[in-house]
Amino acid sequence: MSTAPLGRLAKVDLRDAWQSEAGDFTPWLAQAENIALLGEAIGLELEVEAQEKDVGPFRADILCRNTASGAWVLVENQLERTDHIHLGQLLTYAAGLNAVTIVWIAARFTEEHRAALDWLNDITDERFNFFGLEVELWRIGDSAIAPKFNVVSKPNDWTRSVSDAAKGISETALTDTQRLQLDFWAGFRAHMLAQGSPVRPTRALKQNWMWMAIGRSWCKLMATISTWSSETQAYGPGEVRAELHLTDEDAGTYFQLLAREKAAIEARFGEPLIWYTKAGVRSCRIGVMRGADLQDRDTWPELFEWLRVKLEALNAAFRERVRSLDAADWQPDDAAGGDA
Repeated sequence: MSTAPLGRLAKVDLRDAWQSEAGDFTPWLAQAENIALLGEAIGLELEVEAQEKDVGPFRADILCRNTASGAWVLVENQLERTDHIHLGQLLTYAAGLNAVTIVWIAARFTEEHRAALDWLNDITDERFNFFGLEVELWRIGDSAIAPKFNVVSKPNDWTRSVSDAAKGISETALTDTQRLQLDFWAGFRAHMLAQGSPVRPTRALKQNWMWMAIGRSWCKLMATISTWSSETQAYGPGEVRAELHLTDEDAGTYFQLLAREKAAIEARFGEPLIWYTKAGVRSCRIGVMRGADLQDRDTWPELFEWLRVKLEALNAAFRERVRSLDAADWQPDDAAGGDA
């Protein structure tokens, strides 16, 4: 049996592609398609806010937003081996911003610096996350050079979750509602991961919603469970909702820009959507809902699958549109309606 010839991977020196960190590597990494590669490596969806951002007496290479939470993500680059100077700058960044993820990229991590990031992840709470990544370049034959990010240090989410849960229970016991919420989202998250969904679930918390990223920090996908029924306008068995949320001072403008494409969006989604906006409120919603008896845990697998399908459809219908939205494109005479 004949087989196709196989190529051989060859490692490429970083300086063959990027002569300097500030002049070459940082601008390359800040491009949307490249910051997406970094985001895939660390499990976050990132949106670049600025390059060479001042933080105290230092300048961070790239400042991003975690589009799922809106929290700051600072990226520091080295095309050489890690050193103490950059470690000190990272700690300065963590002190200068209240809730932040720090990403340290280098050609090679020393064991001491990898251990330092592991230690920082162990001793800090969930507001702070430290990632260490080594960057490599590879090619096969005469192919284009391909970058690869290897994670050498990351937050220990399992340990942190267990610690946080123990702390929460020791301070105050969960109510029946909080326990139901926590169990529901834990099951939903497991379902999304098992199905390999392109929509990334966030951490399960004792609340009635879960945010998910869609590429912009002011716009998110949201799954909601509620004992309030929008249809009957009363408390009872309740409902589940899959929605796109616009949360920004320009939310109303973005809503109107999207509403101009309502027919095309709903055709892409596959069914009519509920378009909700209200004057004076910095939040607009577009989505679907269904009734649900949340107390009946036997129905949860069906609800998990319904949410997955609807959230993935919303992601497909809105992601590229949301990325291209610009409030300056809005003209008041283009007004489109929404449900009050």
